Amino acid sequence: MYLVELHSIIENGENSKVEFKRKFTEPDKIAKEMVAFANTKGGMILFGVDDDREIIGIESEKAELELIDIAAKFHCEPEIDYHTEILCIKNKDVLIIHIPESKRKPHYLINDNDISKNKVYIRNKDKSVIASRETISILKYSNPDSKPFIFTLGKIEKQLIEILKVKERITVKEFKKLANISERRASRTIVNLIRAGILFHHIDGEYEYFTIIE
Repeated sequence: MYLVELHSIIENGENSKVEFKRKFTEPDKIAKEMVAFANTKGGMILFGVDDDREIIGIESEKAELELIDIAAKFHCEPEIDYHTEILCIKNKDVLIIHIPESKRKPHYLINDNDISKNKVYIRNKDKSVIASRETISILKYSNPDSKPFIFTLGKIEKQLIEILKVKERITVKEFKKLANISERRASRTIVNLIRAGILFHHIDGEYEYFTIIE
């Protein structure tokens, strides 16, 4: 990365592909951001930059790199691929972690105390948020080696399409109620229609909804 590019990234602030960290805190907190980027479109974490874009710099390159490696290997499942670089800006070193979009989604943040509480995070605007059941299912089938999807429209699927011809958007809970089916079946039906290219998945903060693709 050229220095002028780093200047531009910092000036533009945090977004769906950029996260600032004043300093390294705990491995699991960094792992959460790495998981979110890997599960979405990739991105970068800049260490030594405050949320207000102030350049603080890092204290120890070696220590930071070791902790990042621990975060990627022992707090993410599967392990996160990444590469790093260090640039000097205003006489201060900024450490950049580049995380590509993964081909092994979904990645989980490991809970050391209870594996059943491992969580999936995705990037939504400038935040890393917990992925819903539907999002996790979509991630599982988004990898290059996923099996071809064979799908037949059934009664429930056709019902959802008809609902969305009248209703602009719908949530899983709304569809569950309208179709009088379980939430699990409502979720599975929606995911199948997304995989078939019939529905579009939207996330707006904590609000998640689905629309028909025109």
